[in-house]
Amino acid sequence: MAGSSGAQPVPAPPPLPRVVLGVSGGIAAYKACELLRLFTESGHEVRVVPTAAALRFVGAPTWAALSGQPVADDVWAQAHEVPHVRLGRRAGLVVVAPATADLLARAAHGRADDLLTATLLTVRCPVLYAPAMHTEMWEHPATVANVATLRSRGATVIEPAVGRLTGTDTGRGRLPEPAEIFALARSLHRRGGAPPDLAGRRVVVTAGGTREPLDPVRYLGNRSSGKQGYAFARTALARGATVTVIAANVALSDPAGATVLRVGTTEELYAATMAAAAGADVVVMAAAPADFRPVRYQSAKIKKSDGGAPTIELTTTEDIAAALGAARTPGQVLVAFAAETHDALANGAAKLARKKADLIVVNEVGPDLAFGTDVNAATVLGADGSVTPIPTRGKEALADAVWDLVRARLPRSGD
Repeated sequence: MAGSSGAQPVPAPPPLPRVVLGVSGGIAAYKACELLRLFTESGHEVRVVPTAAALRFVGAPTWAALSGQPVADDVWAQAHEVPHVRLGRRAGLVVVAPATADLLARAAHGRADDLLTATLLTVRCPVLYAPAMHTEMWEHPATVANVATLRSRGATVIEPAVGRLTGTDTGRGRLPEPAEIFALARSLHRRGGAPPDLAGRRVVVTAGGTREPLDPVRYLGNRSSGKQGYAFARTALARGATVTVIAANVALSDPAGATVLRVGTTEELYAATMAAAAGADVVVMAAAPADFRPVRYQSAKIKKSDGGAPTIELTTTEDIAAALGAARTPGQVLVAFAAETHDALANGAAKLARKKADLIVVNEVGPDLAFGTDVNAATVLGADGSVTPIPTRGKEALADAVWDLVRARLPRSGD
C-alpha cells in the first residue's frame, strides 16, 4: 500500500483484572487503604467490600474516595442488581485484607450473611486472604481448621507476620506489609488460576549477600540486593508452598506469608540454612555468600595513620551449596546459583557437578546486570544434562520459570 511504512501494529496489553478488596473488622483495616492505593495507581479497577465491623474502623467515604467506586457492606443496597453475583462474576482477583478470625470462619463455613461473604461464594478467580489477629486467635484449633479448609478449596491463605499487635502485645498475627500483599496478589493473578502446584511443599530460599567483618566498620561483601531470592519466595508462596527465607543483609520488606530468618555472615547463613533444610522439599540457594573472610578480625578501626594500606590475609568460607548437596535427603531438590563474569556456562557446569545440585541457575553479573536490578536473564543447567535458557524478564517471571523445572523434578505425593 502506498505510504505504508510496513511497521506491524503493537498489540494492546491485556486489560488489568478487576479487583474485589474485602476488608474485615480488625485494627489493621487502616492498612488496607495503602493496599487499595497500590492497586488503583497501577491501573486496576477496585471495588472495596467492607464488613459492617470494618466500617467502624474506616468509614465508607474513605473507601469510595480512594477507589472511585461505590461502597456497600450488605446485599440489600441496589438489590435489583444482585450485587454479590455481579461482583463475583466480574472479579479477576479477590484480596481480603485484613482477614479476621471471624471472617475466615464465616468463609470456611460458606456463610453468606453480608455482601463480602456472599461475594466470596460467587467468585471463580484467585482468592487471597491476608489474616490479622492476636496470636492466640491465629493458633486456636478452630482457626487452624478453618484455614486448612479454605486452602483445601484452592484459596491462598498466607501466614501473618510477626511483630507488634494491638496494645503492647507482639507475636505472630500482624498484617504483612501492604506492598508485599500487593506483590503476592499480582503473582497469583499471573498464574491465571492455575492450581497451587507446590501446595504441601516446604521450601527454603536464601537471599541477599553475606558480609565478613574486617574491623568494627568495614566488611567484605558483594552487591546482591536479595531481589531475586525474594522473587523466588513470592512465587513459591503464590504456588502454595510453605516458605522460609534466610535473608543475608536484605533491606526489603518481608515477603507476605513467609517466615524470614536474618543472618549476616556466611557462617551464620551456613548454620541457618543447614538447620532449615532438614525436612525441606526444595532448597533454593539464591543468596550470594562471600567466598572469603579475613583470617584475623581487627577489634579496632584500621587507621590510615597506622602505616598505609594494610595487607589482609584471607581464608575461604563454607561452601553451603556443596554441604547441602552432600547431606540432602532422597527426593529433596537443590537449586544452586552461579553468578559469573566470564565463561558462565562452563563455570556453571563445573559448579553443578561439584555441588551435586539438581539445577544451577547461571547468570552473568556486572554493572547493571543481575545485582540490584528488577530484571534478570539466566540459563538453567540440569544434572540430567538439560539446558534451559531464560531470556531477560522480570525476576518473578524468571523465578516462575525455574519453579516449573523444580516441580517436574519433585517426587509425586506417595512416591
